[in-house]
Amino acid sequence: MKVASYDIVFQEIPGEVTLALNLSGCPCHCKGCHSPHLWEDTGEELDEALLDSLTGTYKGLITCVAFMGGDQAPEEVARLAAHAVNQQSAISNQQPPLKAAWYSGRMKMPAADGPFDYVKIGPYREELGGLKSEKTNQRLYKRIGSSWEDITSSFWH
Repeated sequence: MKVASYDIVFQEIPGEVTLALNLSGCPCHCKGCHSPHLWEDTGEELDEALLDSLTGTYKGLITCVAFMGGDQAPEEVARLAAHAVNQQSAISNQQPPLKAAWYSGRMKMPAADGPFDYVKIGPYREELGGLKSEKTNQRLYKRIGSSWEDITSSFWH
């Protein structure tokens, strides 16, 4: 799995300062995709060392790391998310701990269990729009205890 780009963003996860990792090799190929360059297998191999470097660079600034894509390797996304959360917490004693999010283009919650605090599911459908559209088929869920709460409406303002 490769990371094609990354950025610090404020709008992907409500209330979080997020390190968004744009993963390449997306198998979904949604019509109207805003990032069709991520369909190709390009970028730098995402492993523990690169992840540690990125989260370490932004230590104290970010509250969440988001894996944007990765549908071709859900178990790897879950493993790396667990590593990021555990490693960052151990290194920095960060309070509160770093959160993890996954933006998946699939229609169902990913089967791979992971340390995710947030999961977005649903392919982009041009006629329905993204999370900011009240017509969207995409959903953003927040883990509350052992269940998931749909917080998609937090984008509708």
